[in-house]
Amino acid sequence: MKKKRFTEEQIIGILQEAQAGLSVADVCRKHQCSEQSFYRWKAKFGGMTVCEAKRLRELERENAEQVVAKLRAMKLNKAADLVAEKIEQTLTYYRYPPSHWARIKTNNPLERIMREVRRQTRVVGAFPDGHSALMLVGARLRHIAGTKWGTRKYLRMELLDQEEIENQLTT
Repeated sequence: MKKKRFTEEQIIGILQEAQAGLSVADVCRKHQCSEQSFYRWKAKFGGMTVCEAKRLRELERENAEQVVAKLRAMKLNKAADLVAEKIEQTLTYYRYPPSHWARIKTNNPLERIMREVRRQTRVVGAFPDGHSALMLVGARLRHIAGTKWGTRKYLRMELLDQEEIENQLTT
């Protein structure tokens, strides 16, 4: 997993600098981060102290440990090992806004490509060898890459911006 540039404690410090009176643009320039990141952090950590952020992280880990213990009690050791191994990815997933969860967890673009390849193979029928099947798949992928279908963004950051604006309007 990619290492984060800023710890939660550093993020809270950056947010407190902006609360102290510095403009968001100045704070972002000073710490070399984007305004988008700043507002995403503000939505998550706004009003928190460092102690509260540490406590939140501890509670998340405690809950994960309880899930692992329950799985082991149910004699589901492989599942418990998997949960224990992948808990950081799960916690990162839940740090995004709920509107992003469906787009993060799905592999819909890949499913669409595979469905299109299956459709094309049914049209052709039987292939004389693996090379001809590979040529069909390559041609389909070239078509996808060269058309509007291949340039469509599945996960857009505008959703985070829109959620930030909604949060500002409600507070």
